[in-house]
Amino acid sequence: MVNRQKILIVDDDNNIAELVSLYLIKECFDTKICNDGESALEIFDSYEPSLVLLDLMLPGIDGYQVCRTIRTKSQTPVIMLSAKGEVFDKVLGLELGADDYIEKPFDSKELVARVKAVLRRTKQSAPAAETTGEKIVRYPDLLINLTDYSVTYNNETVEMPPKEIELLYFLASQPNHAFTREQLLDKIWGYDYVGDTRTVDVHIKRLREKINDHEQWKISTIWGIGYKFETKTDKQ
Repeated sequence: MVNRQKILIVDDDNNIAELVSLYLIKECFDTKICNDGESALEIFDSYEPSLVLLDLMLPGIDGYQVCRTIRTKSQTPVIMLSAKGEVFDKVLGLELGADDYIEKPFDSKELVARVKAVLRRTKQSAPAAETTGEKIVRYPDLLINLTDYSVTYNNETVEMPPKEIELLYFLASQPNHAFTREQLLDKIWGYDYVGDTRTVDVHIKRLREKINDHEQWKISTIWGIGYKFETKTDKQ
């Protein structure tokens, strides 16, 4: 028997949640619905979903807080759903660790396509670490471990959502190589990601807030192009 991937749907509008559930069940996913943030966090631990579809406007604990809490303990992908279409809301969601953001009202085919795309990217990145051994990049005072998704800076563990770690690892593993925003978007989020290059800028900004420039390395902006991990010495 094939194990179906499980989708946790969190939306206070049960009609929308039921409709989304039907779309996903038709595509051979298992689903579970909850209508508030507190229940979502309780169900998350026992249900162990493959992905969370998370509405922002929830009673009690809102979607932002739910996403923040999930990110403290899990790398499970999160797609935020919201009628809010402002750039600020999208940026905040991405900063908190969401993997994608879909505005309401949405097309059912687009929703299913985005769910599959995010799950596909997650599935593709996981086996790589298992089959090729540990993926670790070391620099003075910095260790990036993509095998267990951890970052150590100045001998302290730095909490980061998965996409920040993946972006940092990709840049640091190819020092002094400049990448365009489009290249980084394709590499980290996938060619089928429906988003714009501001996603990259948001994640770079968050990385810089957590990791200061070092005397031997830093994340540099290449004006008119994109970014690179600039070093004065070779990797350790």
